[in-house]
Amino acid sequence: MNREQVLQFVREYVSSESLIRHMLSVEAAMRFYARMLGQDEEEWAIAGLLHDYDWEIHPNPIEHPLLGLQLLRDKGISEEIIEAIGGHGDETGIPRRSLLSKGLYACDEVTGLITAVALVRPSRSLHDLTPKSVRNKWKDRSFAAGADRTLIAAAAEEFGVELWQHVDNVIQAMRTIAAELGLDGVLQEGTGNRE
Repeated sequence: MNREQVLQFVREYVSSESLIRHMLSVEAAMRFYARMLGQDEEEWAIAGLLHDYDWEIHPNPIEHPLLGLQLLRDKGISEEIIEAIGGHGDETGIPRRSLLSKGLYACDEVTGLITAVALVRPSRSLHDLTPKSVRNKWKDRSFAAGADRTLIAAAAEEFGVELWQHVDNVIQAMRTIAAELGLDGVLQEGTGNRE
């Protein structure tokens, strides 16, 4: 399946636009890392775009993504992508052996935190968002409480990227599709870069 076919497939199973934006965010982060690490960009991007396709069908971590993997096999998705998707949560017990698996695990949760921080900024934009802004919100455990900071930090370490460099990389990746994510914002004159 090419990218357009994958996106069409995702839209068949996902009705939530916020979930689709999350999957697009992970896709962008995976593209960024594939380029940086000299990996297959399309393979990494497809893993990012597909990883939560079955969340609305199996909306709990015991069933998701395990129960959705067979349909991916039926669609001809490679076993490496399927293994990465299967291992993007700790509950599945599927080991993350490949760099692709570790990358997907590292990019998944952090995109949600970055999105939440961008949405509370005056600009509602990724373009003026910095790792420092995310770090300031990181300390407030009641902010975006669903974003598991321990998991985010452990996933970055498992992937071999320093946490705040990882946050910066993912922000840069998400900026490339900011308009598609609804995070293009409008910088107001005189607001500058508030931390």
